[in-house]
Amino acid sequence: MFREFDEAVAAAATELGRGGIVIIPTDTVYGLAALASDGAAVEAVFAAKNRPADRRVAVLVADTAQAESLVRPSTEFELLAERFWPGPLTMVAPRSPEAPRAAGDRATIGVRCPNHRFVVEVCRTVGPLATTSANSHGEASATQAAEASLMLPEVPLLIDGGPCRGMASTVVDLCGHQPVVLREGSITEREITAVVDRRS
Repeated sequence: MFREFDEAVAAAATELGRGGIVIIPTDTVYGLAALASDGAAVEAVFAAKNRPADRRVAVLVADTAQAESLVRPSTEFELLAERFWPGPLTMVAPRSPEAPRAAGDRATIGVRCPNHRFVVEVCRTVGPLATTSANSHGEASATQAAEASLMLPEVPLLIDGGPCRGMASTVVDLCGHQPVVLREGSITEREITAVVDRRS
């Protein structure tokens, strides 16, 4: 474990900047991350955990402004970001024309601003991170650094941030006329509906 916060941020930023992948703690579970702008590194994330190519990964961002460099925000996006970010809400929104092709699919990107100082600082330093849970595909998500290390021993750098909370983020699709909850986590569908209803 790194003794200093800044040392850990610098180590992760260096590895990511040279096209590597890293295991990082988040506010939900340990994540396997690569620069979202680096197509080869994102492919390495998929290969490391044997994740099917049609299963996209979320992109972690430092703040709403960074998210809006990747997606086209709607009123619903802005309301939900204001209420739940930073926090365990992933929002799937239409891709911005300027977004890197490695992030998301051809039409959409799932973005999240985590409530985790380390991840936010890394994103602020190097840019958005394509991130998925740090585990072998189909296995339980790792909430401890040792669990992630056992499942992904070939990843060159692991940042041990202590235990994570363990509940995955809620995922909401904002690409249609109405928000659709694709996966309910600690933020409930009722809470999302209550915020979105403020449109009127």
